[in-house]
Amino acid sequence: MKVYKQGWFFCFFFGCLTGFLGAQSSLTIYGIKGPSGVGMIRLFENPPVVAGMNIRPEALAQADLLAARFLSGEAKVGILPPNMAAKIASGGRSLQIAAVVGTGMLSLLSSDPAVQGIEDLRGKTVEVAGQGATPDLVFRRILISRGINPGRDIQLGYALAYPEIAQSLIAGRIATALLPEPFATMARNGKPGLREIADIEAEWIKAGGKGNFPMTVLVVDAEFARSRPDVIRTILEAYENSIRWVIAHPGEAGALVEKHDLGLRAAVVSAAIPRSNYVFIPAMEARASLEALFTIFLEFSPAAIGGALPPAGFYLKL
Repeated sequence: MKVYKQGWFFCFFFGCLTGFLGAQSSLTIYGIKGPSGVGMIRLFENPPVVAGMNIRPEALAQADLLAARFLSGEAKVGILPPNMAAKIASGGRSLQIAAVVGTGMLSLLSSDPAVQGIEDLRGKTVEVAGQGATPDLVFRRILISRGINPGRDIQLGYALAYPEIAQSLIAGRIATALLPEPFATMARNGKPGLREIADIEAEWIKAGGKGNFPMTVLVVDAEFARSRPDVIRTILEAYENSIRWVIAHPGEAGALVEKHDLGLRAAVVSAAIPRSNYVFIPAMEARASLEALFTIFLEFSPAAIGGALPPAGFYLKL
């Protein structure tokens, strides 16, 4: 009887205490290891604070793993390539873009003395990692705008991942490649003779793009955003502050990326941040640039965004 009373008192007291303080719920902000996750690295040190909620960041190894968590309904907030976000939403998931957090950071590098500009790429081979991804399709649109047929006038190679492309440029195994940061900086540092033969952002705009092309977006579960707009606002503010901090403190940011095992070395990240376009553009402001990007997916790979431009509701408005 005595044990029963003690147990009853314990349950009653601590149950009431939990009710008084408010039950803690958990929310994960998902990132992706590699350059996409660098902009949110400050959140790993200082997660957003919301009363009654335990918010923590977690970086997954690749975008496909995060896409699966959004498809299952487990993920509520995270970063994705824009086309993946559009495709998930087209399948009926309640997903919205909250902000663009990374724009084009591509460099077209060459050690071939005969290649001085895009017009000199005819008959050449250019390594481009990620067949069918944003860098590949942006480059294809640029080539076509210059009168170069990607399937006839130039050979695009897709056999190597970004780190391997950088190492192959350094070793001289390949001469020309399209690389994002920080791998472009890695290649430049390893082989100072590499030249940037075109301004990809400027070429994209000439080819019909609306400003710099989005590479990474912060997405939210629409139902969660409707039920907890206070949480989403807090996360958006914290993410924007993280990006500003990263840009202002590249050395410290690089150290945190290595500390939290985002798959990149501190020195490379720190050197690449000034060349990387980490931004924070709310979805409604970024819609024109996103739709310009989605249009080239419709041209080359419509299934990659679900076959149609996303509707107006795809863009979060708080």
